Amino acid sequence: MDKRDYYEVLGVSKTASDDEIKKAYRTLAKKYHPDVSSETNAEAKFKEVQEAYDVLSDSTKRQQYDQFGHAAMNGGPGGFGGAGFENFDFGDIFSAFFGGGRSQAGGRTRPRKGSDIQRRMTISFEESIFGKKEAMKVPVYDECSHCHGTGAESSKDVHTCSRCHGSGYVVVEQQSLFGRTQTRTTCPVCGGTGKEITNKCHICHGEGVEKVTKEVEIKVPEGIETGQQIRLEGFGNKGQNGGPNGDLYIIFEVRPSDIYTREGDDIMVDVSISFAQAALGDEIEVPTVYGNVMLKIPAGTQSNSKFRLRGKGAPNVRTKVKGDEHVIVAVETPTRLSNEQKKLFEQLSKLEGGSAGKGKWGKFRSNFAKKKTVPHQA
Repeated sequence: MDKRDYYEVLGVSKTASDDEIKKAYRTLAKKYHPDVSSETNAEAKFKEVQEAYDVLSDSTKRQQYDQFGHAAMNGGPGGFGGAGFENFDFGDIFSAFFGGGRSQAGGRTRPRKGSDIQRRMTISFEESIFGKKEAMKVPVYDECSHCHGTGAESSKDVHTCSRCHGSGYVVVEQQSLFGRTQTRTTCPVCGGTGKEITNKCHICHGEGVEKVTKEVEIKVPEGIETGQQIRLEGFGNKGQNGGPNGDLYIIFEVRPSDIYTREGDDIMVDVSISFAQAALGDEIEVPTVYGNVMLKIPAGTQSNSKFRLRGKGAPNVRTKVKGDEHVIVAVETPTRLSNEQKKLFEQLSKLEGGSAGKGKWGKFRSNFAKKKTVPHQA
């Protein structure tokens, strides 16, 4: 079979620079390396790329190839014969794929942990305080129910790999400056398992896993907040080659409350009181997530005053120590006054020594006097 032109193999022009040739080689070597490639005939293509690079990366060989073609490689005029692997840099390839080299260049594939899964869960404000248990349906990749992870239609369809004879690796010879060397690498046929499947499972098509829906009981921790998550170990996707399953992460979102707001472990609530309650003081009933409690309002309380109810806040999700509830009071301004109420406010204004235009109560009465001249809008 006639060999392809080396420039064509690397996909570069005959005037390509050394850097362009090297760049093209590295790209194709990563693509066709038999240890990582899923391409058809990857090993043959890899060798073809390597052979082309061995010649074109050497200025002397390239010059002779440009003059005599493939004849120079086969002992023809000016030939030097036998292209090898002397310029192949395994470190470059492995670094690109595995981040600085592989700890295992060959042999059976090691166990690998399955991938993790993330799911979101929306809960009410009260459920975030007290926690709860809830079942959630989670789609995961689990062991195939038909082949039980073998990937074969039956046990008779699993055979010792014809390439590596069950070892999981093959030996590749290469020529270097120091002579011919041997490198052990993962078998491209069985992927390091040592087994070859002749008839794949009709359910998982040889993958050994299938997608199923599992029901998982989720225990919502007390005090959880929006954005926080919990991890359920082993409830993720199935591991490979005997590796452990991945994990399931539940990320929570808490619906806002109509009554409360949360700041850290503290809870805030707004409560309205009347002018009389603010001026004279009172004991009022206020809501908490744990039930209503009585709160003493001292005389002379101003609007936006804040009162603390210790231990009525949210439990800390880690320490379980409860925060406080802060009651923020708003003094309500009456919008309609009866004649009797108006007289009482006027008397109060006089007692303070203010006229219609002086003092707080004078201003208050003046405002209502002005309102009397404006027709009521329904």
